[in-house]
Amino acid sequence: MDEVQIFITILRTPDNKIIYIPNEGLSTNSLINYSREATRRVDFTFGIGYGDDIDKAKAIIRQVADLHGKVHNDPEPFIVVGELADSSVNLTTRLWANAEDYWSIFFYMNENVKKEFDKQGVSIPFPQTDIHLIKE
Repeated sequence: MDEVQIFITILRTPDNKIIYIPNEGLSTNSLINYSREATRRVDFTFGIGYGDDIDKAKAIIRQVADLHGKVHNDPEPFIVVGELADSSVNLTTRLWANAEDYWSIFFYMNENVKKEFDKQGVSIPFPQTDIHLIKE
């Protein structure tokens, strides 16, 4: 928060934008503070194909997280099957880190999990439609 005035509160976003919020809105609505706590949870959903090995994919995600070096081990990374979706088995992944490392981990994990899945033959499916033509 940059400044609280009598009628407005002035906030500066991480990308250096200035937001002016009428204090009336702050007194009747909620405000999310992403920077107050020293640690944050970084959440991901990685989809794999139904024919892929779940344990292998979970091990790859954990290995990539460990290689970053700034992912906390307490609490331990959380990697589970979160959903059996239409086109994929979705692995819910929750990692804890220092707040200042949030974006570094976010971008690193997305890129490097994809690269490791490719290297180790784990597919990331995408929605597809099969069309069957029936000749009458």
